[in-house]
Amino acid sequence: MSSYWDWQRKLHLTNPSFTRSGIYTMNTPLKKALLAGLIFCFTCLGGCQTKLGNNDQPQANSPEYLHRSVKKLTDVIIHDIFSPPVAARIYAYTSVAAYEALVPAYPNRRSLINQLNGLTAVAVPDGDKTYHFPLASACAYLTVAKKLIFSEDRLVSFETELYKEFEKSGLSSEVVQNSLAYGQKVAQHVIDWSAKDNYKQSRSFPKYTLTNEKSKWQPTPPGYMEAIEPNWSKIRSFVLDSASVFAPPPPAAYSVSPQSEFYKLAQEVYKAGSKLTKEHEEIARFWDCNPFAVNLQGHVMFATKKITPGGHWMGIACIASKQSRADLMRATEAYLYTSLAIFDGFISCWDEKYRSQLVRPESYINEVIDPQWVPFLQTPPFPEYTSGHSVISAAAATVLAELYGDQLAYQDTTEVRFGLPPRNFSSFEQAANEASISRLYGGIHYMPAIMEGQVQGRKVGELVKARVQTRRPSPAVVQ
Repeated sequence: MSSYWDWQRKLHLTNPSFTRSGIYTMNTPLKKALLAGLIFCFTCLGGCQTKLGNNDQPQANSPEYLHRSVKKLTDVIIHDIFSPPVAARIYAYTSVAAYEALVPAYPNRRSLINQLNGLTAVAVPDGDKTYHFPLASACAYLTVAKKLIFSEDRLVSFETELYKEFEKSGLSSEVVQNSLAYGQKVAQHVIDWSAKDNYKQSRSFPKYTLTNEKSKWQPTPPGYMEAIEPNWSKIRSFVLDSASVFAPPPPAAYSVSPQSEFYKLAQEVYKAGSKLTKEHEEIARFWDCNPFAVNLQGHVMFATKKITPGGHWMGIACIASKQSRADLMRATEAYLYTSLAIFDGFISCWDEKYRSQLVRPESYINEVIDPQWVPFLQTPPFPEYTSGHSVISAAAATVLAELYGDQLAYQDTTEVRFGLPPRNFSSFEQAANEASISRLYGGIHYMPAIMEGQVQGRKVGELVKARVQTRRPSPAVVQ
């Protein structure tokens, strides 16, 4: 079988009938004739450079198919109540699959083979068949998604309707079937690769062990849930050489002395929570992103489901892509880089959380300062240091700034569906900074966790930028 690079060279150098529309056809008069009208149509539309919009039947190269697929996956992740690290894993593998199935249509883009830890050669398109790679990409994305979630049925009907829209756009049944088959091949390769990342094995690893040490994390009210994903650092990363490569300095030494640094840090949280402005409260709520908040009303306990922190940043990637009028490939890159940065950010952050196992402000303040104090936000069920929001927000902002510029002003409407008003930002960095400080307003992090988390996240984002290269010079076309 030919290698991916051999196929790319053959495609670009010997087949002038290849177009940026994503259609690939061998240079034969018969196939040229069969697809001439379709290729002409896509060429007139500007190939993959179609106008963004929310119409019900976007053209077959529109990134709107991808945006809708990501949103649908987010809906299912919310329904299935995946924890933030696990949700990040789902976003990352689906994004890789979408990119790998689309990249054959772009000679100036590089495959992720050997760029991501453990990713080997992906299936190569058959040179004798005609494909529509945007459809293959959608298929790969949704096929992997169905494998990684619980409520597969919630994606099946969406998937069926999506494929019908592709068919209505003018693709022949042969092209549709070829494209779906290729997308499924890419998806299966990604699924097989994902099965080797230690996630399945980690389901049976030992749970977090509670101790009597006052400095160590303890379950917090009202749910007193057990610690989430204590073995997450053992999951294979995408670009990190090890989970501890960006380990932050250790947190302040635990102490109950009013003169100690630790006591003063807790006092800072306590005082901030006692004088929250309306703006502070809005910021805290906006960035809460608690996928499973436990609520008590009298003797009744119920849960509220919301988007995860990673899901919020995938939403921002969508907003930025639409505002920048990104074509399908650029939008796919945005989801790819964002999801990789978020996933490896969680690997790095969780490595430190379960090394230091630091007690949460709520537990310390109730024990040492004020037994009646309640944080504005519900404390998440895992150790305090470092702040997960700070790490993954800084990581995501770093890669998005690389793609869309560090001064892209936008309105974040991600939380509107949860009854929260949109917020305006002048840059991704400003949004990341606000996400970080929201954890102080919420009463769930000491400041060092926020500050060191931002440093940690930026390092992860910079590494993703350096290690993952999707662009490459286009080879000279032989006339």
